[in-house]
Amino acid sequence: MWKQENNKLKRTIEFDDFVSAFGFMTQVAIIAERMNHHPNWSNSYNKVSFELCTHDVGDKVTERDRELASAIDKILAG
Repeated sequence: MWKQENNKLKRTIEFDDFVSAFGFMTQVAIIAERMNHHPNWSNSYNKVSFELCTHDVGDKVTERDRELASAIDKILAG
């Protein structure tokens, strides 16, 4: 689940393995590029962590961040 903390939407997702995590990141990258809203994220083996905020409004959570979070959730739901 997403958690709003320190002006960011945060979530860490764990996958079965690195390939699954990387495949998921590829799907997110395509959607984020279409939205022109690029997340702060990291990957360590089978975990992908997000910190979403909108930089051009002073690094605060906006509707754009919530839309990207929703799109990420849809990818996870399959």
